[in-house]
Amino acid sequence: MPRASVEDSGRPLPELDASESRPVPLVLEHPVLKALLGAWALAACSAAETAAVEEHLGECGACADEALRLRGAVGLLHPVEPLDLDPGLRTRVLTGSFDRRPPRIPVPEWATPYDAETARLDALLQDIGDAEWHAPVRLRWFDGQAPTSRRTTVAGVIAHLLTVDGLVAKALGLDDPLGGEADKATTPTARTEAYWRASHFPPTHSIRTPWREQSHSIVRTVSFTGGSTGGLAVSYGDFELPLHDAMLDRAFECWVHAEDIADAVDYPYQPPSGRYLNRMIDLAARMLPAVLAERRRHGLASPGGRHLVAAGAPGRSLRLEIEGHGGGEWLISLDSPGAVGSAEHEVAHIALDGVEFCHLAAGHVSPEEAAAGQLGDREAIRDVLFATASLSRM
Repeated sequence: MPRASVEDSGRPLPELDASESRPVPLVLEHPVLKALLGAWALAACSAAETAAVEEHLGECGACADEALRLRGAVGLLHPVEPLDLDPGLRTRVLTGSFDRRPPRIPVPEWATPYDAETARLDALLQDIGDAEWHAPVRLRWFDGQAPTSRRTTVAGVIAHLLTVDGLVAKALGLDDPLGGEADKATTPTARTEAYWRASHFPPTHSIRTPWREQSHSIVRTVSFTGGSTGGLAVSYGDFELPLHDAMLDRAFECWVHAEDIADAVDYPYQPPSGRYLNRMIDLAARMLPAVLAERRRHGLASPGGRHLVAAGAPGRSLRLEIEGHGGGEWLISLDSPGAVGSAEHEVAHIALDGVEFCHLAAGHVSPEEAAAGQLGDREAIRDVLFATASLSRM
């Protein structure tokens, strides 16, 4: 039969020597302990060596100071990386997948920035807790003459995006989230205020579902039409944009307000991919001549050139140089929305970072502090910077 263990025999267990159960501490000389500090900082010491070094650090001030410096250096070797994925990763993965198997119903190229930015914002919303939906958010914009703001919550921001995206939904024949109030409120600000007033209670996390369903419906609808609806007019009350530009405008605002939400909940948020950011900057640059003309009619910009420029003819121009992310160059017509920007008629040149330019167009940066470099006609430079800030709205 197998031999029974001593625990099952009923006999008393032998006494253990306590000294044998404890590891024998290392006794090391000061030079050896000092030489181990680098390995200790990298967590490469054995348990016995770690115990010996840490006991020594409590007794030797010089080694303790050196250990702190080494730990700090190790921290620089291993910078903390954000958990969020690169904004361009989604685009690269989809592009690679579609190269292998093209989609039967592709999303039009001009709708992909909106599709990407709504997906990124939805991922952020998925990670925040219920209480953070009520975190205060201050919406900021430039009213044409000075900065202004409106206080709301994270849920209130999503309600704002829902109602303004509803302008695109309405143009596509989809349901308008405002319902019967849609005919009374035509501008983005009026629509948002009407939605907030009509709510019996402040918006909560439940607003995420209708916003996301609407964004999916918009992308699905423009995809099923084969992109042929790109020229459809979308009314913003005071002006109109073709659908392909309106979708780009909605992508831009989605990113800007996603940053507002991320700031409110103390969460890192990256700008869009360079390709999408370049398109957003291009839309703003194309809208600037009309905004300049509107500001001039209201006496908010300099009178402009002495001679009227015929539509399609070259006129005084400002070179807008965008550096870094989404960079490029644009020639902005200064005297007429119908004139053509011309390098031969360039009177001024400004340079801005791509993200900084977008923050200026969103009303988050002061026009006086935006340009990284300025050269030429000071009045033209001031007019373009203030016109860029005037593109913003709630």
